[in-house]
Amino acid sequence: MKANTERVTRLDYCQYLLVSQINYTLTNYAEHTEHFSHDMANRYLADDALRPYLVWENTRDQVVQTPYGFLVFDDTIVDKNFSHKIELVRRQYSGNAHGVIKGIGVVTCVYVNPETDQFWIIDYRIYDPAGDGKTKLDHVAEMLRNCVYQKHLALWAVLMDTWYATKDLLLQIEACGKIYYCPLKDNQLVDDSGGTQPYRRLDSLTWTTAEQQRGKTIKIKGMPAQHKVKVFRVVLSAFGAAHGRCRHQRDSARQRGGRPRCVRLPLESRAISP
Repeated sequence: MKANTERVTRLDYCQYLLVSQINYTLTNYAEHTEHFSHDMANRYLADDALRPYLVWENTRDQVVQTPYGFLVFDDTIVDKNFSHKIELVRRQYSGNAHGVIKGIGVVTCVYVNPETDQFWIIDYRIYDPAGDGKTKLDHVAEMLRNCVYQKHLALWAVLMDTWYATKDLLLQIEACGKIYYCPLKDNQLVDDSGGTQPYRRLDSLTWTTAEQQRGKTIKIKGMPAQHKVKVFRVVLSAFGAAHGRCRHQRDSARQRGGRPRCVRLPLESRAISP
């Protein structure tokens, strides 16, 4: 019998990942191809290196940029709950599972064009603190700098989840000349009294009718003394209301000639700084 001299290529494997919606294992790959065995696919993966820069190389010509673009940072857990020896697998919290599972953490960066309603994954990082000593915050900061100073992407705001709403990252976004839009925890200590009262929990703030419509200016504990953000409280799903709020604030800022900083707060609360 003639030996099979074919080799698994990157195109072969990527096509498999695109068409397989649930099962991404090499066993499943081998069962659905006539040319390659499990061992052949395994040898390919051992020899190939799929680096984050390859994502940008394959998407850069497709991305439709706009001055009002968004960067969206998020993380996901690739479930490996039944694995025992796979590298990079660690116990970590999964939002989908609503608990701690074994898996591989991936921090993603997505570019969104709200005018055409399109988005593209443009970068990612594997969460491997034991290997590189980096936190998820470090990865986001690194990808942000890359997007602004190396890719030179046209963008207006950065969107991210509660986990990333830290002082250092928010100030870095401002230093890049962008606004941020992210949730804060309901127990975040803030001050809406202009310094006349002690800090208190975000969810303990009282709201006037005017503030519910126009927002409340607050200072987040730990931020620079004169650094303020404007909180908005809404009872809508996360992205539906938040985009509307940010777009409204963007238009208002353009009329005033200013650049607001955006923050989204949890559940019923969202915020945009003045």
